[in-house]
Amino acid sequence: MAEERATVTESLLVREEHGDGGGELQTSSSVTTTLVLGTFVAASISFGFECVMGYPPTTQSVIMEDLGLSLAEYSLFGSMLNAGSIVGALASGKTTDLLGRKCTMWVLNLFYIVGWLAIAFAKVPWVLDVGRLLLGFRNGIAGYLVAVYVAEITPKNLRGRFTALVQMIGVVGVSMIYVIGPFINWRVLALIVKPPPARIGKLSWEIKE
Repeated sequence: MAEERATVTESLLVREEHGDGGGELQTSSSVTTTLVLGTFVAASISFGFECVMGYPPTTQSVIMEDLGLSLAEYSLFGSMLNAGSIVGALASGKTTDLLGRKCTMWVLNLFYIVGWLAIAFAKVPWVLDVGRLLLGFRNGIAGYLVAVYVAEITPKNLRGRFTALVQMIGVVGVSMIYVIGPFINWRVLALIVKPPPARIGKLSWEIKE
């Protein structure tokens, strides 16, 4: 994995430009297409992360009414995110090292798709819980992966700005949920906040190393 990380980093940096005088070797870094695409992938994961976080508060009353859930049953649904996140966080480092960054993104996309589909088409409480658990597991790994991935692909002089951009897009995700959530059916909302993760995963696979 150290070799893969070094290869990715080298492909994203523009290096070894000579100065005007003295013939000294200088190192400079600039924005490349690969860097922008890689950051977009990370930002999309962050966007989905925050959508998951903001979903329950905007849908509680209607889900309880439609499925006849008690407050305890809905509380269990909400808490499954934390349970899944704990497991995902514990497995995050080993998983990303074992599968690699891009392959892990593919796996996260599968959890993201299945989790939201389970919630959108749930007819019984346990299906809601399973969907929420899968999304929590995905978030537990994503919270680690996004930070590591952005740090690895960005040159030092741009790292802060690109990291801030990724976090800002995440905040846009949770803000969107709070704005549109009260006006959209909770099942439709679960499908809307599922951006095209398959395409994002495909993009991550196509990024040249």
